[in-house]
This record gives sequence, C-alpha cells and structure tokens, in this order.
Amino acid sequence: MTLQLHQKLPDMKNLFTGILLCYTLSMLSQRTPKASGDSNYLEDQIYTSITYNITTNRPKGVKQNGFSGGFSLGFIKDIPFNTRRNFGLGLGIGYNYNAYIQNILISETDQNISASIVSNYKSNRFVTNAIEFPLEIRWRTSTATDYKFTRIYIGGKLNYAFQTSSKMSDNAGVIKTKNIAAFNKLHYGLTAAIGYSTFNLYMYYGLKPMFKSLQIGTQKLEMKEFQIGLKFYIL
Repeated sequence: MTLQLHQKLPDMKNLFTGILLCYTLSMLSQRTPKASGDSNYLEDQIYTSITYNITTNRPKGVKQNGFSGGFSLGFIKDIPFNTRRNFGLGLGIGYNYNAYIQNILISETDQNISASIVSNYKSNRFVTNAIEFPLEIRWRTSTATDYKFTRIYIGGKLNYAFQTSSKMSDNAGVIKTKNIAAFNKLHYGLTAAIGYSTFNLYMYYGLKPMFKSLQIGTQKLEMKEFQIGLKFYIL
C-alpha cells in the first residue's frame, strides 16, 4: 500500500494543479464581455483538458494500479456555418500528454523490445507526448453578447506521438525505455465535449491499439485508450 500511495500522490498533485489552471484561465476569459451586436463573433478557440485515462482490451493479468492522467492544450479555429454562428466546425492543433500507471514492464535489449507483467516495484508508468489535431462538429446556444451557453461538440482527433517512454523502478534500480518502436505513433479516436459555461464533460475513445507488435507471452497487446474528464474552452 505504501508503494501505491507513493506512486499516486505526484499524479494527483499534477491533476489538481491542472484543474486549477484550467478553471482560472476559463474564468479570466469570461471577464471580458463580447462586443455588443458583433455579427462575426467566434467562440471557444483555445481549449485545455484534464482526463483520467483507462486502457481497454487489456490482456489477462494487466492492471492499472495508480492514477493515470492526461492533459492537453491547443487552438481550434471556429468555423460557423449559419448566420447566428452557433453551428459549424472546429479544426485545430494542440499538445497532449498522457501517463498510464500499470504493471507492464517495457524494456529494450539489443534493439529488441519486450513486455512482461511485473509485481514487485516502486513505480511503473508509460508516458506519451503528442501533437493532436482535433476536428469538432459544433452546436451551441451562444449569441453575440452571451458567454454562458450550452455546447455539444462531437468529433474526433488524430494524434502523432513524437515521444514515448516507459519507466519502472524497484529495489534493484530503474529501467527506462525511450522512443518505443512498438508504439503506434499515429493513432486516432472519437471525441465528445458536452457542457454549460465553464465546465464540460469530455470523453475520448481510441479506435487504434496503442501498440503494434508487443506481446506478453502469447497474448498480443491490443490495448486502446478511453479518457474521461473535463474540457475548458477559452476565448
């Protein structure tokens, strides 16, 4: 239990810091009212999100045993289709960080990547840093003068992981693997952001497995991502 708490606390601290930052930015953006009668107004062009990450389709014996969290920040071009400007598309680019706390050891020996299940360790995590390209179909109840409105944004996003790493530490030392060749650098999934004013429920479901060629024994690693959390839109 001590080891698990040691592993969870840093991630919980980062989570609360991220939530506070997201909320502060969102509230600051609402202090500036829209120009009255602006027929060309745009909405929700800067976004940030904080998520709890879950891996699905896990092989037998694979477990998540700590808080796996994610964070994203980016810009979306608001493209309204109608005169009221409350229906349209959003197309953007951003940065995405995700950590997965679990019991899979990923190691490299003589350029060969292997995966195994471990039990006795202090901490063990898999981390990705990615550029993301979100696409949203946007509907909202906004007007040219009101910044508090309901929004339903449904779409997807494409992710390119430019850096991946796995780090496991135990009493014997630290095993760290960077830029894992077996990881699918290009992956994609479905997204939804639904909410009112500051707070929006956010979900992402990955359609492509995280790994392309890793196995644990005879079981192929075909895990996918499911993320749920809060998304904040600014400006």
